[in-house]
Amino acid sequence: MTGGSLGIRSGSYGSLQQQQQLLLLQNGGLPIQTTPPPPLPRKPSKMPKEKERLFHWIMKFAGRKKVGMLFLCLISAAVFGWVMYVGNGKGEDAPDVDNSFVRFTNNNMTISNPVSSPTNGGQISNNASLVDRDGRDGNKIMPLPPPPPTFFLGYTLPQGHQCNSFTLPPPPADKKRTGPRPCPVCYLPVEEAIDLMPKDPSPSPVVKDLTYVYEENLSRDGEFGGSEFGGYPTLRQRNDSYDIRESMTVHCGFVKGSKPGRQTGFDMDESDLLEMEQCRGVVVASAIFGNFDEIQQPTNISEYARKNVCFYMFVDEETEGFLKNASAIDENKRSGLWRIVVVHNLPYPDPRRTGKIPKLLVHRMFPNARYSLWIDGKLELVVDPYQLLERFLWRKNATFAISRHYRRFDVFTEAEANKAAGKYNNASIDFQVEFYKKEGLTPYSDAKLPITSDVPEGCVIIREHVPISNLFTCLWFNEVDRFTSRDQISFSTVRDKIASKTNWTINMFLDCERRNFVVQKYHRDVLDHMAPPVPVQIYPPPPPPVLVPESVIKQAAEVRSQGVVATPVKKAPVRRKERRISRRHRKVVAGNRDPGSR
Repeated sequence: MTGGSLGIRSGSYGSLQQQQQLLLLQNGGLPIQTTPPPPLPRKPSKMPKEKERLFHWIMKFAGRKKVGMLFLCLISAAVFGWVMYVGNGKGEDAPDVDNSFVRFTNNNMTISNPVSSPTNGGQISNNASLVDRDGRDGNKIMPLPPPPPTFFLGYTLPQGHQCNSFTLPPPPADKKRTGPRPCPVCYLPVEEAIDLMPKDPSPSPVVKDLTYVYEENLSRDGEFGGSEFGGYPTLRQRNDSYDIRESMTVHCGFVKGSKPGRQTGFDMDESDLLEMEQCRGVVVASAIFGNFDEIQQPTNISEYARKNVCFYMFVDEETEGFLKNASAIDENKRSGLWRIVVVHNLPYPDPRRTGKIPKLLVHRMFPNARYSLWIDGKLELVVDPYQLLERFLWRKNATFAISRHYRRFDVFTEAEANKAAGKYNNASIDFQVEFYKKEGLTPYSDAKLPITSDVPEGCVIIREHVPISNLFTCLWFNEVDRFTSRDQISFSTVRDKIASKTNWTINMFLDCERRNFVVQKYHRDVLDHMAPPVPVQIYPPPPPPVLVPESVIKQAAEVRSQGVVATPVKKAPVRRKERRISRRHRKVVAGNRDPGSR
């Protein structure tokens, strides 16, 4: 048999496969390698006589060039008609025309269509794959790559700006004034500071993704200090948290609930939590627990900051009762600029340790805020928050700023001062310091420069909420939760461990600069023991002068003119004191007389 007798055509589908199956059956199912037969020669097609005559007639009266142009015009007209036919959607295979365009906003790809908008608002996730609208072939269009992230890398003030040449004045010559005092600070005007607010976040060295431990059923195996609120992290977990990586999960308080403040300890009302989630810019936070301080109202705050900055004061039920009795809270839970948030189910009996939660974990309580300013409850803020952010963060290209202690810069000295002042149990302080010594803590020396101090004045913290600064405050809180509540002792240990794995630094500014923008008040217990102020005595005004009639004045003048002298007033005789001689003196005098004179 030949290929021609089998009627095989190379251009058909399926006939070649049938021929191969037939050959396999004839050879016992064994595969046979065959060569395809050569293609059959095609006979030239015969043109009808009418068309042939028409073609010769055209060639007779037109040159070759004109015939080529004629064919080109015919082909162009055919293509144009096909495009119009497809564009009107009349063809069976006419694809839909997408008139949308793509743009990027905040790392999200937005597809905008001026004719018809998608039902989902046009927002498409970067991870989602885009499928063509035809959908018949099932091909997927690869998503456009997201734009590279942009970060704030700092700025410099214009050349010749007064703040570039600003220097601190020399200390006062009065040697009697040796205590801490404020010093001048070169702030920008509020409007300029607001204009310089970065549009992009600052870079976070190494750490890019930070999540937090959530554990409903706590395990206390390997417990080494800590609390239920903090999750009792083991020493192994503590050491692992200092292994800085790009993606990390650490203990950071609130471990028993899906969201901070909801059945986690340090619980807050749902209305307060929802409002806190709406704070997306700058938050100023403070706290008073145990009715320990009086609320201090911020001053010198710009109108822009009053409308855009979130001022939150966290109090316990005891402090709330005192404020209500003093009519210091209105029906909107506000006291001046402060939004009062009442905290329930406090995790610690010590109010000072409880106060470390909003102080160090403010990024967990305000998950959408970009910047935060923490001030202790005893402080009065007297400078606009935007001026502080510009001066201590943006101008310094820093994400964390805290003032150094005005006198002490060594941890060992700070620990002894805390024991002398009775700030905490002495044995607990000694245990914490010895633990850090075994890890390599040494007294401060010039070898740590450019680090200027190991001891902060922790009543003010200015920071940006980026992963690296959030990690620092989480680990700092874990040390406070595990050891003593004196956060000045654990500050340098956490800072140095993170700095050894990254190039992250902290802006430790002068204490006198801190005293420039906050005014320190007394705690309530100190005020209660202070002597009451002496009341100012208000004396009645003197009586009005008596008017003497003119007739009396004239009569007195006439008496003077006649030479009548008034009789002088006699002075009362002064009674002289009699000299008293004691009985013994008289005996001595009598004994000394000459006996012959008697």
